[in-house]
Amino acid sequence: MKRYFYASVLSLAVLMTACKKEKNTPDTDDDGSDTTTTPTTGTALDRIKDSVFLYAQEDYLWNDQLPTYSKFNPRSFKGSNDLAALQNEVDALSQYAKNSSGQVFEYNASSPGTSKYSFIDDGSTSGELGGQASGDFGFEPRYGADGGLYIKYVYPNSPAAAAGAKRGYKVTKLNGSTALTPTNDNVEAIINAFYNKTTMTITLQKPDGSSINANLNTASYTINPVLTYKVFDAGSKKVGYMVFNSFTSPANATPKIDAAFTKFSEEGVTDLIIDLRYNGGGYVATSDYISNLIVPAAKSGSLMYTYYFNQSLQNNNFALINKKVFDGELEAGAFKPEQNQVKFSKKGSLAINKAVFIVTGSSASASELTINNLLPHLDVKIVGETSYGKPVGFFAIPINKYELYIPEFETRNSAGNANYYTGMKPGSSLYPGAEIDDDVAKDFGDATEGCTQAALSYITTGDFLSFSRTQSPRLNSTRVLTVQQVRDFGLKLDGPHFKGMIYNKVK
Repeated sequence: MKRYFYASVLSLAVLMTACKKEKNTPDTDDDGSDTTTTPTTGTALDRIKDSVFLYAQEDYLWNDQLPTYSKFNPRSFKGSNDLAALQNEVDALSQYAKNSSGQVFEYNASSPGTSKYSFIDDGSTSGELGGQASGDFGFEPRYGADGGLYIKYVYPNSPAAAAGAKRGYKVTKLNGSTALTPTNDNVEAIINAFYNKTTMTITLQKPDGSSINANLNTASYTINPVLTYKVFDAGSKKVGYMVFNSFTSPANATPKIDAAFTKFSEEGVTDLIIDLRYNGGGYVATSDYISNLIVPAAKSGSLMYTYYFNQSLQNNNFALINKKVFDGELEAGAFKPEQNQVKFSKKGSLAINKAVFIVTGSSASASELTINNLLPHLDVKIVGETSYGKPVGFFAIPINKYELYIPEFETRNSAGNANYYTGMKPGSSLYPGAEIDDDVAKDFGDATEGCTQAALSYITTGDFLSFSRTQSPRLNSTRVLTVQQVRDFGLKLDGPHFKGMIYNKVK
């Protein structure tokens, strides 16, 4: 996929931003500079750097911990190109705000010193918000516990799908190299091959031991976020299973979701497994839609979640974004919590008893939001790895030809919980479930795959399989990487992807 695959939400803010991209935004001068900053002279890039700081000073969720302009000196940041220089500035801004324990809110364990959430983009990937991929191969890699490099998913209609690639196929050669073991140098080369090249030669080993060779070129295609769905006959239970891989726009995602849930209704499904193991997030509107399909009908009209903004925005100090993001339409109190509450509105006829979500370190943003929103309202469990940890989101801020994304809000569910900055750990007190290996060598929907098997066990017996507490026996017998190492390398291979969500303006 593109360098930054947005985990975001269909919103008035997004639509406004998209419409404004052709303007000299967000500044009043033709060069895109911000005339309100000091000094008022300098190159266009200097003044864009100033704008980045000024927007953060106004809108950043933790703006009260940012330094002054003179101390931060935004114009001092350099890079290999203009965008790199701006990203270096954004990274530096992200390291000031700390929680009550002294930990940086945006601490990025995969790359300390860089931002976990914030970024600045040139706008080139905006099409993916609507489910249109361009310039990628349509599949992605992940290490298994055995240290092998596998294909974790393949998008239909993509170049990889046309070449016959499938989840669970093992990569044995990549662009002529067999150096694929899990080391930092190899990971860097793999990332470069999958995300920064337009051609690829690859050899894939199938589960039966045979191999296929493919020569791939990047291409454009429509993303189908529902990779697969099925119904398990599990004893007396009918269990719906859906792999949802990205929260694309409602226009793109809703027809695919509806197809799955229509089948679930027709077959009398009473329990669900929603597989979000590689879902970095997406439109909050799409998250709301799925939540409303799952939530009990009796909960319709009750609180789903609330947005919380910084105190200065709540105090109506929003001149910059009011002009450049919201076209002057913001009114006093627009960012007060009571004006930013989202309530359930039950959709469909399914009456779900138990819902189990499969997650990994790649599950972020709208994925976590969906789980967090439903936890207080029905029997929800999670299995897999500790999730990414992102209870915050943003709206796009246009600056000249760039778009700035910095956390501007935190979401809290109806119980007031947003306590997953370090991720949702399966089996913990807040997030009950079981820690299970992601057996990437097995296909989606395979009832013998560890996460799926444990989810089915809980739904049918009320308990997780005994092996779930020590991980899969098959994986234990071939284990090279620990559970934590699998997660860490998974996050590194996710490096080019951004995980976030954009403000869904409450009507």
